[in-house]
Amino acid sequence: MTNTPSNVNLEKLAALLRTKRGDRGLRLVASEIGDVSASTLSRIEQGNVPDLETFIQICKWLKVSPDDFVAGEKTNSGRNMKMDTGLEIPHAIEAHLRADRTLPPATIDALSEMIRVAYKAARDGKLGKA
Repeated sequence: MTNTPSNVNLEKLAALLRTKRGDRGLRLVASEIGDVSASTLSRIEQGNVPDLETFIQICKWLKVSPDDFVAGEKTNSGRNMKMDTGLEIPHAIEAHLRADRTLPPATIDALSEMIRVAYKAARDGKLGKA
């Protein structure tokens, strides 16, 4: 771990990590990723810079390209409610909400649930046509 500046969007990395981890413990997720300690994951979630090998391992676990975290890089929305990162849009929205430290966690949880329910209803054809 290092605290040196980088061009890696650490807020996005931390938010995606927290989102995919959900309410599972750091130790469980660390063992799932492999060769990463729970304390390292905790530091990354707090915005610290991981070493390159750890960064690559976490990207593989998140199923995203390391390029997705390079500051200034843009991703285009995909079709079928997926983004280029492979994340479903509701999960990507949740990650962005978690990266914004102005909202309380309970509010983020409620908004995320509302978004997931709305997208599921749309997928199931329970909403009117656009």
